[in-house]
Amino acid sequence: MGNVNKVILLGRLGADPETGVTATQQVPTATLRVATNSRFKNQSGDWEDRTSWHRCVAFGRTAENLAKFFKKGSQIYLEGRLETRSWDDEASGQKRYMTEVIINNFEFIDSKSGGPSQSIDDTFLDDFNIDDSSSNDVPF
Repeated sequence: MGNVNKVILLGRLGADPETGVTATQQVPTATLRVATNSRFKNQSGDWEDRTSWHRCVAFGRTAENLAKFFKKGSQIYLEGRLETRSWDDEASGQKRYMTEVIINNFEFIDSKSGGPSQSIDDTFLDDFNIDDSSSNDVPF
């Protein structure tokens, strides 16, 4: 059986995307801080909200689009994979680790994103006689 490394998040940006380029090949990057919320009952029986923060990184054209259309407070749906990287901290000499979501797909969720308004081209529906159809006309 194969392995799966897939992350799906629906949340809001806690800050504007941080942009940059990779050191070696000058590929555009965008780093996002995405907040997600969960709600649960605590031991007292009261509802409690908990916010989790996720560090998400995109590269190339995906990074450029995220930086262009999203800002603090924007709601986003994203898909990606978890990746952990490590480095030696020069100040303390300790090995440090960071786990990030590497974004490979995203969707605009609300108009706060500042993205292009998407008008739906539904002219193909003109080919169907929708008004005269009944529930008995379902082809399956």
